[in-house]
Amino acid sequence: MVVYTQILDGIVHEPTQRRDRGFDLTVASVYDVDGPGRVDFGGGELEPAETTPHDSRKRHPDDDYEWWHLDAGQYLLEYNESLLTHDRTFTLQTREELLERGVFHPTLQVNELPRVPLAVGGSGIRIKENARVSTLVARENDRE
Repeated sequence: MVVYTQILDGIVHEPTQRRDRGFDLTVASVYDVDGPGRVDFGGGELEPAETTPHDSRKRHPDDDYEWWHLDAGQYLLEYNESLLTHDRTFTLQTREELLERGVFHPTLQVNELPRVPLAVGGSGIRIKENARVSTLVARENDRE
C-alpha cells in the first residue's frame, strides 16, 4: 500500500488530499506560454518555451488566497507537491471537478511532477490558489 505522505513533499492538507484511490495534488502556479520552444531530432537544439506566471488576484481584499482567472486557452500548471522518490511510476490525471468545467490536462505516467499543460475550454475557469486539480494514483501492482 502506498503511503503518499512518505513519498510527497509540499502537501497542503493531507486529510483533504488523501483519496481512496490516490492523492490529490494542488496548484501552486499557473503559467502563460508566451513564446515557442524548440524540439529537434537529436536534442542538441532543444529549447524550453518562454513562460511567465499568470496573474492572480484576491476576490475580496480580506481574502487569504488569490484566484487565477483563466480564459479559454493553453497554460502550464505547477504543483505545490513534489515526489521524493523517482524509482516508482504513478498515473497523474485530471480531477473530475475540472473535467466537468471543461478543463483538463493529459493523463501521464510520471516519476516526478513536472509542469503540465492545462487546456481551458469554453468561457474559461477561476482556480483558487491551492485548489486540488489532479490526482496521483499508484499503478495497480504498486498498491498492494
